[in-house]
Amino acid sequence: MPLAGKRWHHAEHDRQNRVIRPPVSVTPEPGLLGPQISLFDHALSLHRQDPNSPLPRDGEPYPDEHQYRRRSRRELPEDQRLAGVDVAAILDAHFARADAPPSELADAFHDVDVPIQHNEHIAAAALRADKQRVQRTGRWLVRHSGDRRSAVVGLALLAADWAEEDIPLIQTIGLLSNWFGPLAADALPRRHGGGQEALMWLAQRVAGWGRARSRRRPDRSHRPAAEDHG
Repeated sequence: MPLAGKRWHHAEHDRQNRVIRPPVSVTPEPGLLGPQISLFDHALSLHRQDPNSPLPRDGEPYPDEHQYRRRSRRELPEDQRLAGVDVAAILDAHFARADAPPSELADAFHDVDVPIQHNEHIAAAALRADKQRVQRTGRWLVRHSGDRRSAVVGLALLAADWAEEDIPLIQTIGLLSNWFGPLAADALPRRHGGGQEALMWLAQRVAGWGRARSRRRPDRSHRPAAEDHG
């Protein structure tokens, strides 16, 4: 069953299918990303072609492939304890300005190391900022970013929270499992109302390394101590 493009008219039917309901609707900001399709729309388009199977080649090549063709896939710092520090600094500076729109981060991480797994520096930056603004920014980046690193950061921001309404966004971007599978597998079990079922749904629709990650089903369903922060 597709993640998007279908309406539910019966309340009980909706309750039974809440894990794979349509993605959250986010109003795009016109002209910000140019003609390039977002990573989310790329995943959704491929998913609609065969809703019950993994994406062909895990969704690769991505729409931003031309930007990454001549560089190594992910450059890692020599000291792994510093991974994510640059991302956290960019987030801190962004959230320090109350009027900074999420779209400002659309290309902000292209030249920095962005960990694709849970990262304490990025998680701490999310907790330092206003909760609603972090969630709004994460949703925008996942839904609209055409750069894989910015979309990963958006997913990391969503992974710091536990809102049930983010399940379809996380599932959809998680279908691009080579880059987004680890964070999706970390974020989904934390969701209220069906996170484990959502993770099982994703595990059935990713292949290879992403499938192995999803099937581990890490128990991160507890709420962090800073639940009421922000």
